Amino acid sequence: MRLPANAVYDVAPVDQAGRILLLMLPGAKHAPQHLVENGFIRALRERKLAVDVLVLDAHADLYLDGEQIECMLHDALNEARSHGYSRIWVLGISLGGTGAILCTVQRTAEIEGVFLLAPFLGTRGIIAEVSAAGGLAHWQAGEISSRDRERALLAELKSSLLDMAGFPPIYLGYGSADRYRGASDLLARHLPSHQVEVMPGGHDWETWAGLWRMLLDKRPFPNAEA
Repeated sequence: MRLPANAVYDVAPVDQAGRILLLMLPGAKHAPQHLVENGFIRALRERKLAVDVLVLDAHADLYLDGEQIECMLHDALNEARSHGYSRIWVLGISLGGTGAILCTVQRTAEIEGVFLLAPFLGTRGIIAEVSAAGGLAHWQAGEISSRDRERALLAELKSSLLDMAGFPPIYLGYGSADRYRGASDLLARHLPSHQVEVMPGGHDWETWAGLWRMLLDKRPFPNAEA
């Protein structure tokens, strides 16, 4: 597979048809190697899942105008499809959650499922606005300027969540003491309880790694076990 700069591509040592590709998107100040070091790929291998992994170097600068991160995501998906992957999942941590949602709302039919760990869905101001309105279901985005990407993304997410029948399953995990948990609380209201995990912890790798293992223990990937 043709890889973008600094990406990590790990193929499962399992001989099985219909393999899954899991696209991983790190947080703002993190690199692909951080997910490797914190056991995100190892957790998959311990469970002998036929899940290949592509971790992108989707750093914070790419999100500044939105177009760069969108181009990277589309290129990665196109490359995966050309490489024979028909089952694609996405995982986003913190700011990577924005990328995961972007990827899913723009190419819904191609994404089988989504993992979000303490996702960044917007600055505290707009999250407080949504919360004050009674949640995403009651919030009205109003006029959205071309530069207001946070409001546009939340509006798209709202539309998708209210039509869950046509949207891939979302598995959500976050720490009970996460300083940004307001966004996850809003999202959790729209998800089945068995797809949400909350554990003691903050906005840190120890918590995310623990949540990742908990979500994997729910056996979210259909027909992926060796």
